[in-house]
Amino acid sequence: MQTRSLGTGGPQVPPLALGCAGMSDHTGPADEADAIATIRTALDAGVTLLDTADFYGMGHNEDLIRRALRAGDREKALLSVKFGGLRGPDGSFVGIEGRPAHVKNALAYSLRRLDTDHIDIYRPARLAPDTPVEDTVGAISELVQAGYVRHVGLSEVGPETIRRAHAVHPICDVQIEYSLFSRDPEANGILDTCRELGIGFTAYGILGHGLLTGTYRHPAGDDPRAHWLPRFHPDNLATNLALVERLRPLADARGISVAQLATAWVIAQSPERGTVVAVLGTRRPHRIKEALAAADVALSDADLRMIDEAVPADAVAGTRYTAPLMALLDSERGPGPSVGARN
Repeated sequence: MQTRSLGTGGPQVPPLALGCAGMSDHTGPADEADAIATIRTALDAGVTLLDTADFYGMGHNEDLIRRALRAGDREKALLSVKFGGLRGPDGSFVGIEGRPAHVKNALAYSLRRLDTDHIDIYRPARLAPDTPVEDTVGAISELVQAGYVRHVGLSEVGPETIRRAHAVHPICDVQIEYSLFSRDPEANGILDTCRELGIGFTAYGILGHGLLTGTYRHPAGDDPRAHWLPRFHPDNLATNLALVERLRPLADARGISVAQLATAWVIAQSPERGTVVAVLGTRRPHRIKEALAAADVALSDADLRMIDEAVPADAVAGTRYTAPLMALLDSERGPGPSVGARN
């Protein structure tokens, strides 16, 4: 599997990364044996970038990754860790933290849970509302100089914030939701900014939280995703599933699944849009093999045009998240000064 540089001076990575959140959080309990097997299958197949966060399962995800890594695996695994999401004892999210003291404290605990002496990419999960991004990135930069962190990343931030952070310390990559159903990074300048500055782009949610698998159907009961993902709400679901069906003949013509077509579309955004890596969120080993097959699918310009015509960027019904969650995303605020900007 060919690799690509994740940002100027960043690590060499394959076009696929493994997102580990669902192994501990978000989509209900996971079978730990399956989760560990998934991580090991990914590493054995050359998928080296593992994405996690200290608040996934409130530390459980990092501990799971530690237990999944066998002798010699740490040397080939690239650990990307997010921090800053604060949770209460009931599991609820209670805030975002980006103060320098928190950055260093959070890293100390992550190093202990992962049983490692360094994190390969360390990033704030969201822009903290009361801390300038310069202060947060400055604290990570000090950790880079001390040898505890190799590269600095960002997540869900807009162009202005990216520029301000990059001026403090070179940014390796920006992590953001990007798929056939979430095309905002194209329109709001985030992809263009990353390409201009030589910053990589790690796309999560590449299968639309399940909608773009091609196997999702109207749920028999209440799908909990409908409460925080409006695209699953009954008012929007039929429209969105109809869009998925428009992809099916395109996938069938190539002998692949809709999920593989959607994955191949994300990977195909490199090099036109800069370095783009698709983060596959799964907890089943066989999904790794399916995604690897998608990475080998070469989509022509004509293929990409047909896909865009089947699922126009403005045809998806519903926003990415509910209004309160959207308000936390600096990436959705549009151009102009970012939250936490200095006066």
